[in-house]
Amino acid sequence: IPRPETCLVTSKPSKANMKLLITLPLVSLLLAAGSALVAEEKPFPGKKSKWQGFDMYQDGGRKVIVPAKVAEGKPWVWRARFFGHQPQFDVALLKMGYHLVYCNVGGLYGSNTAVERWNAFYKYLREERGFAEKAVLEGMSRGGLIIYNWGIANPEKVAVIYGDAPVMDFKSWPGPGSGGILKAYGFKNAEEAKAYKRNPVDNLKPLADAGVPIIHVVGDADTVVPVSENTTIAEKRYQEMGGTFKVIHKEKVGHHPHSLKDPAPLVDFVLKH
Repeated sequence: IPRPETCLVTSKPSKANMKLLITLPLVSLLLAAGSALVAEEKPFPGKKSKWQGFDMYQDGGRKVIVPAKVAEGKPWVWRARFFGHQPQFDVALLKMGYHLVYCNVGGLYGSNTAVERWNAFYKYLREERGFAEKAVLEGMSRGGLIIYNWGIANPEKVAVIYGDAPVMDFKSWPGPGSGGILKAYGFKNAEEAKAYKRNPVDNLKPLADAGVPIIHVVGDADTVVPVSENTTIAEKRYQEMGGTFKVIHKEKVGHHPHSLKDPAPLVDFVLKH
């Protein structure tokens, strides 16, 4: 409460005025607190429904799933691609008070357009909804391209990366001659795509410099997104840069099923870092 002499008065205030001068700042503080609570409780835009027992708001290609009790600091998981598939990890963190969000950029293969779309969603969640500065990024399969490319462009905004059989080089999948890759990146032909040197496997230094810890789950028999062409290369390069990169191998398992039946090792890694 400000001292009375800091208020603008032209004569000595009466006792009634003094009481008013002291009370008004208190009223202002209470009104401000009430406004903050209203802003906090304001629902997210879009259609409301239930997902795994939690409130979900869907607005076009964006989804926000709200925990029953929000953890301090508003931590959050940003899921890329195949929303709802093998959701064990997502549900575990929702139960711990994390928000879960999704922004559909599936057909953009981690291109600049996809990164810009994620930038806009991040800005909204951070500035208008008060989410934590750093997100946990989760990408399955082709989702690896966007979580890595967005993280590389915004390393200071990443808490942890969890990749699950992730694509880290579009030359491995879907291939440099893919029509989707040519369109998304604006390449004229497959030769131009082959010469591209900014796939995640080639561009990990910003994440290493920022100290972003990484964990992957892979099936050693994966022939769709071969481990040797993606995770193995990234793991070696990242560790040589001094970064933390843990890989959980599933023997005799292919590209599917994703995740782990018990997500505890993934949750523990996130909480540790």
